[in-house]
Amino acid sequence: MASRFQQFQTKTIQVSRLVTKNGGPYYKEMKERAIQVSQLVTKNGGPYCREMMERAIQVSQLVTKNGGSYYRELMKRNKTYIKEPSSVETCQLLAKQLFYTRLASIPRRYEAFWKELDSLKELLKTKEAWNIENASMAALIGVECYAWFFGGEIIGRGFTITGYHV
Repeated sequence: MASRFQQFQTKTIQVSRLVTKNGGPYYKEMKERAIQVSQLVTKNGGPYCREMMERAIQVSQLVTKNGGSYYRELMKRNKTYIKEPSSVETCQLLAKQLFYTRLASIPRRYEAFWKELDSLKELLKTKEAWNIENASMAALIGVECYAWFFGGEIIGRGFTITGYHV
């Protein structure tokens, strides 16, 4: 049998999935699930659990009261971005448009990269431009790059710090 925390966590995940996935028509079921979660928390007792139950009820009432209108307003405001009919062909067309749009932006990004590199070279040539602020920023960026590299290495080794599993 699952622990009370696991039951609470499962019910909370179900409620959040309903909110993000279905929007408007499922608010009644969402409210019922939120009440189930609050009852589950109440069974454990304690003032913290009661406070948590009260907040869960407040959230469920807020979602029930304002959720449908918010969803309709959101869809109305963003109707220019919604492509009709909603079909597989439309999704494939949008994916293809995104791909070629990204592909078309490569020359601009390539030029921006070389422009940034040239400005970095100029900064390194002139010693007057180097002050404490620039030096500390460069050191911070170097440490950040090393940390990301080291983190990637740890992940690549299977979350071990000492070495690779052989």
